[in-house]
Amino acid sequence: MPAAPAPRWLLLIHQIPPRPSYLRVKVGRRLQALGAVPVKNSVYVLPSGDQALEGLEWLRQEIVAGGGDASVCEARFVLGLSDGAVEALFSSARRADYELLARAARRIQRTAAAPGKWPAHARQRTTMALARIRKRLAEVAAIDFFGASGRETLEAVLSAVETSLRPTPEAAATGPSSLGELRGRTWVTRRGVHVDRIASAWLIRRFIDPEARFEFVRAGERRNRPGDLRFDMFDAEFTHEGELCTFEVLLRRFRIADPALRVIAQIVHDIDLRDARFSRPETPGIDRLIAGIGLRHRDDESRVRDGEAAFQALYESLKRKG
Repeated sequence: MPAAPAPRWLLLIHQIPPRPSYLRVKVGRRLQALGAVPVKNSVYVLPSGDQALEGLEWLRQEIVAGGGDASVCEARFVLGLSDGAVEALFSSARRADYELLARAARRIQRTAAAPGKWPAHARQRTTMALARIRKRLAEVAAIDFFGASGRETLEAVLSAVETSLRPTPEAAATGPSSLGELRGRTWVTRRGVHVDRIASAWLIRRFIDPEARFEFVRAGERRNRPGDLRFDMFDAEFTHEGELCTFEVLLRRFRIADPALRVIAQIVHDIDLRDARFSRPETPGIDRLIAGIGLRHRDDESRVRDGEAAFQALYESLKRKG
């Protein structure tokens, strides 16, 4: 007989007593933080994995200690709910989270001043609000198990507001603009890298600083160590400028004139900013590939490693085509 497929899911089946009343609220918040979604009353599901199992084990202990009853089990859906339907539950929950954050970001965007024209007090208040949204975005992305839609739109709105907060190019510190000034620097960017940061990391290591080291920090965290360079984050030396994504800014600032890299810049631009400005035929495939890398890896180092291989292969193909 063929072996049965491994269970894809973990279920928490629990009952909570009416008192203490705070226990139900506490359990609900913990389930939300884990990214679990309900499939029945008092039955919650998570994709199977060591981290999910550990989180549910701790939660079961808390429920039992509070006088309730709980069990954690591995499961395969055979009849009724399908795996695809369960995945859709997760995607719907995370899409709602992204939309909620996007509404908050758009409220800020509607009050945005022209780029570089923010008063100091407004800049500080808005920066703190953006940091809170970025922090919540990182929390939602960590439990976005199946790549729900809406994250890219939210990222684009946040980037636009952050661009308006930066000083004008004339007043901004531009940092190094010559390849000869760079060797073995630490390049700092936000955690949860996606297409622009992945592509920029490849560009930096391949064409700008072959000995570059990368460091990934929480949204809103600032690193000002001498010699470090920041990219694709708020108040960075290299980040979005006007309608240009970070990859495009790096090409322009370092005066890298390579037709194949210009094509890649157009692809990265359209994926990152979602404005269909260039509409190259390769863009949808690269978009799916980068999304797959994000789903495959939770850690940024692995995402950058796989992304570097993908962009190098794309670059060689474009160079061969001329």
